[in-house]
Amino acid sequence: MMASAVGLAVASLAVSSQAHAQQVTQLDTITVQDVREQGYKAEESASSKYVKPLLDTPQTVTVVPEEVIKEQQALSLRQVLSNVSGITFDAGEGGGGSGDKINIRGFSANSNMQIDGLRDSSQNNRTDTFNIEQVEVLKGPNSVFGGAGTTGGAINQVSKAPKQRDFAEVGASLGTDNYHRLTLDANKTLDGVGVDSAARINLMAHENDVPGRNDIDRQRFGIAPSVTIGLSEQTRATLSYFHQQDDNLPDYGLPARDGKILPGVDRENYYGWRNLDEEKIQSDAITLKLEHDLSDTSRIENQTRYSRVDRDTTISASHVNTDGLPAGRYTPAGPQGYRRDARTELWVNQTGLSTAFDTAGLEHDMLIGAEISRETYDLTSGSYNLSGNYPANGFDLYHPPGIWTGPTNYRDSGGTAAELDTRALYVFDTVTLHPQWDLSLGLRHDWVSGETTDKNSGLTTSSSDQMFSGRAGLVFKPADNGRLYLAYGTSFNPSAEALATSGRVSGENLQPEKNNTWELGTKWELLDGRLGLDGALFRVDKTNARETNELTNELELAGEQRVQGVELGLTGELTEEWKVFANYTLLDSETLKSAAAPQTGGRSAEGQPLGNTPRNSANLWTTYELASGLEIGYGARYVGSRYVASDVDAKIDSYWLHNAMASYRVNEALSLQLNVNNLFDEEYVERVRGRPGTDTRSSAVELGDGRSAVLSANYRF
Repeated sequence: MMASAVGLAVASLAVSSQAHAQQVTQLDTITVQDVREQGYKAEESASSKYVKPLLDTPQTVTVVPEEVIKEQQALSLRQVLSNVSGITFDAGEGGGGSGDKINIRGFSANSNMQIDGLRDSSQNNRTDTFNIEQVEVLKGPNSVFGGAGTTGGAINQVSKAPKQRDFAEVGASLGTDNYHRLTLDANKTLDGVGVDSAARINLMAHENDVPGRNDIDRQRFGIAPSVTIGLSEQTRATLSYFHQQDDNLPDYGLPARDGKILPGVDRENYYGWRNLDEEKIQSDAITLKLEHDLSDTSRIENQTRYSRVDRDTTISASHVNTDGLPAGRYTPAGPQGYRRDARTELWVNQTGLSTAFDTAGLEHDMLIGAEISRETYDLTSGSYNLSGNYPANGFDLYHPPGIWTGPTNYRDSGGTAAELDTRALYVFDTVTLHPQWDLSLGLRHDWVSGETTDKNSGLTTSSSDQMFSGRAGLVFKPADNGRLYLAYGTSFNPSAEALATSGRVSGENLQPEKNNTWELGTKWELLDGRLGLDGALFRVDKTNARETNELTNELELAGEQRVQGVELGLTGELTEEWKVFANYTLLDSETLKSAAAPQTGGRSAEGQPLGNTPRNSANLWTTYELASGLEIGYGARYVGSRYVASDVDAKIDSYWLHNAMASYRVNEALSLQLNVNNLFDEEYVERVRGRPGTDTRSSAVELGDGRSAVLSANYRF
C-alpha cells in the first residue's frame, strides 16, 4: 500500500512537471495506514515487566498467539496450553476446590495465573478465550515477576484491547455433540474524541456437549467491552469490563485403579447425578489502565482491577467401592451431592515506571514498580447426604444410573472465610555492558499475610511472610539474529499461597518453600526474522518442600525435589505458505529427599520421579496455504507415560493426539473453517488424581475429549 501510494505520487508529479514546467503543484498530504498481523512469532511480551524483546530475554517464554488459537478453535485455557510442552493437568474434586489445576515443569502453577500481568488466582474453570489475544507461558521460578509461587513458571493471559482501526467480525459455528457458537468482535475508532481513542466489544454465546462423554453439557455467555481515551498526546486511559456466566454439568471422570480405568467401564458412563450435580459460575472484572509518557524514554503505567468470581458447584465424585460386593456392582466412595458455594473477590493495583538512561558509559533499561492487593474468599459447603441410602447390593458398575431417585437431606456443613493481603516492591534493570553483552537484573520484595476462619468452630489460622526474590541473566550476542544466555532465578511458596483458592493455610508456623533455577539457553531468528528457534538446558530445585512426617504426622519443610531437562522450540514461517508452531520438553524429575509416608501399597518417594510429570512431551501445529485462500492445518501432541504419584508404581499411559483443520477464504469478507479434533478418537487420560486407589475407594481419571468436528463461518466488515 505504501509503495503504491508513493508510486502514484511520483507519477502525478512527473505528469504535472511535463504539462506545467513553470508551475509548482502543492499536493495534499496522504496518510496510509497498514497493519501487520503478528502471526505465529511473537516479538515481545505484553507484560511491561519485560523491557526487552523476547529475543533478548534470558528465559524460556512461549507465546501462543491469537492466530493459532483461532486456527485451532481453542476455546478453554486448557486447550490453549495444550500447545505448550512440559505442561500437565491435575484433576480436582469438590473437597479441594475444583477448577484449572496446571503444572509447569512438574510443579503446580495453580496460584500463578495472571491476566494482563495482574494476578488471577481464583480457583476456576477458565472455559472460554473469546476475549483473549494471546497466552504467555513464562517458565522457571520467577517470583521477581509474578510474586509468590511460580516454581515451574507462570501463565499470563493477554486481553483484547481497542485498536486504531475499524473492523467488525461475526463468527458462527456448528459441530458435532450439539456444538453451537456465536461471537462478535467489533472495534471503532472514536474520531473527535481525545487523541487516538477507540472502543471495542467482544460477545460470545456458546453451548456443546463434551465429545465422548454422554450428554455432559456446557453453556455460557460472555461480554467484554473496552474503551481507550487519549487524554492528550502523552496520556491514555483504558477502561474495560468482563462478564461471563457458565452453566455446566460437572464431570469428575471415570473410576480407576493404578492409573487405568476399571475393566469393563465405558468412557461414556457418568458416575454423578444429573438431577443434583451442577456448576454455575459468574465472573466479573473491571480494570482501569492509565499510561503517561513522561518523555521519549520514560513512561509510567498504573493498573487497577476489581474482580469477583461466584462459583456454586454440586458434585458427585466417581470414586467407587467394590469391596465385598458382587462382581460388577459398586457403591459410591467419594463425595456425593457435595456442594461448594464460593465467592472470591480481588482488589489489585500495580504501578510501574520504565525509563532508559546512560550512566558511566553504560545504557540502562529500567523498570521500578509496586503492587498491592487484597483477596477475600468466602465458602459455604453442604451436602445432600446420600450415603445412607444406597441399595444393599449397590449399583451396576457398567451402567451407572446417573439419576438419583432416593431421599435427600440437604444441609450446610460449614465453610471458611479468608483474606489474603500482598504488598510488593520490585526493580528490573537491563544493562548494556557492551554492544554484544547485556546484563539483566531483577529484585523483588513481597509481604504476604493472611488469615482464615472456620465458620463452624470459629478457629482462626493466620500466616505472615516476607521474602526477597531475584533473577539475573547474562546475554551474549554473537550475531544480530542470535543470542546465548545464562540465567539464575529464585521463587518462594508461602504458607498462605493458596488461601484465596482453597481457604487453607499450609503450615501456620512454617517458613516459605524456596526454589531456584539455572538456565543455559540460546535464541535465533532465521529466514529474515520470520522463524524463531530456541533451546535451553535448565534445572529447578525445590529445597524445602512441605511434607507430612510419617512418624510425627506433622507438616514440616522436609522434602527436596529437582526437575532438570531440555526445552526446544520452533515458531514462525518456513516459507510464505508454510507456518509452524512446535516445541519439545524433556523433564528429568526426582524426589531427592522425603519424610512423607508412602501411600497404601506404595514405596518411598526418594529417588523417584514426580507425579504427573512425563519425561517426554511434544507439540506441533502447522499450516500450509495450498492455493490462494485455501489452507490446511495439522496438529499432533505427544505426552509420555507418567507416574500417578511419586510414591507409587502406578503409571498413566502415554498417548498421541492428532487434529486437523481446513479453511477457505471465500472473499475478503467471508471465510470458512473446518476443525476435526482427536482424529482417531484416542481414549487418553488428560487430568490425573495423585492416588492409585484401593478396593474400598478407587481413584478416578478424567479423559480428554473424544473425536469432534466443528464448521465455522466468519464474516468481517
